[in-house]
Amino acid sequence: MRGSLLLITFLCTAYTAAAAETPTSSQVSSVVAANSLKTDMAPLFAQEVERSRKFLALMMDAGVVVPVPKDPGGGYTHEQHKQNYTAIYQGGQLYKLTGEQKYADYVRDVLLAYAEIYPTLGEHPARKDSQGSGRLFWQVLNDAMWMVDSIQGYEAIRDSLSEVDRKNIDDNLFRKAAEFLSTGSAVTFSKIHNHATWATAGVGMTGYVLGEKELVDIALLGLDKNGETGFLRQSELLFSPDGYYTEGPYYQRFALKPFVVFAGAIENNDPARKIFEHRDGILLKALRTTIQLTYDGYFFPFNDAIRDKSLKTDELYHGVAVAYSKTRDPGLLSIAQWQGRTVLTDAGKLVANDLAAGKAKPFPFQSMLLSDGREGDQGAVAVLRNGDSTSGQALIAKNSSQGMGHGHFDKLSWQYYDNGHEIVSDYGAARFLNIEAKHGGRYLPENETWGKQTIAHNTLVVDGKSHFDGDAEAADKLAPEQLHFSDKAGSQISTAKMTGAYPGVDFTRTLALLELDGLNHPLVADVMRVNGQGSHQYDMPLHYNGHIMRVGFDLKSNVESRPVLGSDNGYQHIWVDATANPESADKAFVTWINDDRFYTSRWIPQAGSEAILAESGANDPEFNLRREQMIVQRVKAAGGSVFASVLEAHGRYDGAAERTTDSDSQIKSIQHTRDGDVDLLLIETLTGEKSVLAISYDQDETKKHNAMINGTKVNWTGFADHIRLGGGSQ
Repeated sequence: MRGSLLLITFLCTAYTAAAAETPTSSQVSSVVAANSLKTDMAPLFAQEVERSRKFLALMMDAGVVVPVPKDPGGGYTHEQHKQNYTAIYQGGQLYKLTGEQKYADYVRDVLLAYAEIYPTLGEHPARKDSQGSGRLFWQVLNDAMWMVDSIQGYEAIRDSLSEVDRKNIDDNLFRKAAEFLSTGSAVTFSKIHNHATWATAGVGMTGYVLGEKELVDIALLGLDKNGETGFLRQSELLFSPDGYYTEGPYYQRFALKPFVVFAGAIENNDPARKIFEHRDGILLKALRTTIQLTYDGYFFPFNDAIRDKSLKTDELYHGVAVAYSKTRDPGLLSIAQWQGRTVLTDAGKLVANDLAAGKAKPFPFQSMLLSDGREGDQGAVAVLRNGDSTSGQALIAKNSSQGMGHGHFDKLSWQYYDNGHEIVSDYGAARFLNIEAKHGGRYLPENETWGKQTIAHNTLVVDGKSHFDGDAEAADKLAPEQLHFSDKAGSQISTAKMTGAYPGVDFTRTLALLELDGLNHPLVADVMRVNGQGSHQYDMPLHYNGHIMRVGFDLKSNVESRPVLGSDNGYQHIWVDATANPESADKAFVTWINDDRFYTSRWIPQAGSEAILAESGANDPEFNLRREQMIVQRVKAAGGSVFASVLEAHGRYDGAAERTTDSDSQIKSIQHTRDGDVDLLLIETLTGEKSVLAISYDQDETKKHNAMINGTKVNWTGFADHIRLGGGSQ
């Protein structure tokens, strides 16, 4: 007998006993049934049941609506088919939970309508040439998403159907859809990519429901069944040993649902595979890593990321429930509590019950180095944290691989979060997801001309060109080398090197989150060493969120008209607000305010360097780009260069009390020295406290080093360290 797709049945013991004793009378209302169920439900699960009941009531009142596909993302038919597969899934689960026939009848009728229309469908009329066309949706990915939810809803009601209806739905809908998603979309199905994850999950689960071993085999092992593609191969190639997904956090979140839902089906139908133990438990590890890649619940917007995506998403409701059912990790309960949601499965019920029983503990957000690549040798993402994950600090060094087609050209870029806000920002994707007015909700042209280009990120641009000259195929071949990582309290440091992004140029960046005596908040220190052959223009952008309060140097402002910074590689989208030539480190700073806190970026200007204050949005006739601010350091040099800077949080503005404290920087000066192979960054506060960030670049962590800066000798052991020299007034 085929196993249930769901991890376990949804009927609780108390409800089963009550149902057995209740006479089957038409006088017993669904309201009474619902009320009796609620007495056995924890609040979170009861809320989920009620939410689904209300949604299904609206869908059922509207009748069965299965339109001929026509619209792109965000359009009427697109959204109706999305609503339908959600209703199919939830209706099936409510039927299993309550036994109320109306839910099974509705799901049956919707599926019969699909069985009638599906055999007549060809390529979607709103298809895009660069992506595989779906039948129900403009891209095949959405068809696979439809399949993953719909097959679960169908599994829940299938045994209640007449033989005629079951055969009709089996043959004219799910078998045909499985054929289309697999052999009919062979290129997509055979990728190592999130689109293929959804497709293989949908086909594999359909195989289990219909008892079709062939569908299960090709889903797990690929169309050739040699294991070179398919679901198992994806779990081996798309995640690093640390559970980092190569396309970045946004797509890691998106891909998790088919991974964990199909894994649940595999475990239930083929427990001998021990799918949750596969590759050292990579799927459960990936779920925890996904959560770690957030601040205040929102994902770090690497690569093609939609910035408003958080842990409050369907994929993570499923992921958290499944992971908790396997691990009983109390930290996951606190995530479910923050989400305020769960799923209509026994895993979801377990989460709700244990949450109600007070078993939750705070999820352990922490500093960590997450390797990238199957073997963990394709760079890494360094997450440096201080304080909690909602108002503390998080410094993110993106030293990872390209991220395939969704990757951006931004090697060694960084982001910074503080006080509940993104302070140093990453643009993410240029896309308004499922808003039809914006190119049907697809990625916008500006995603290529701006979002992916290097100047849109916080990293080095050489000669006005993007890394790898904007060639994704070339970028996929090379990754940064993570040289050092330390999460020592008060002195957290990450260093990585990139070679090959530009001919004849390599660059090494050290980012540190340092606690300095006399400062109320940690300080970010940034040292980028560039080695180059010949003469080059080096641009170092800093994208920030806030309103400028003070600029330390004289500006040449463009008050009547704003020139554009360049003509291509993203420069065509930059309005130049002002330019300057800061001459000394005491004047090379910009202070801005974000919410109630002030921030000062201070750097050491190099000879002949220029500072450019700018904003995105030029050459954007359709208003597709957000207007965001940046500061660009520009240096023209023969050979290499060094960019050294700090970012300081300070002071407070209390609008209610009309009171401002410490709105100016508390840093007196910064100084950079090169002593042999060592880089030293000396930081002095207004109170006279001195600290040095010392970088030896020697990967022998036991080796002792010493160097001189400003007449002072400093000593440390290993690759890098933060040395407090004291000297402050008491």
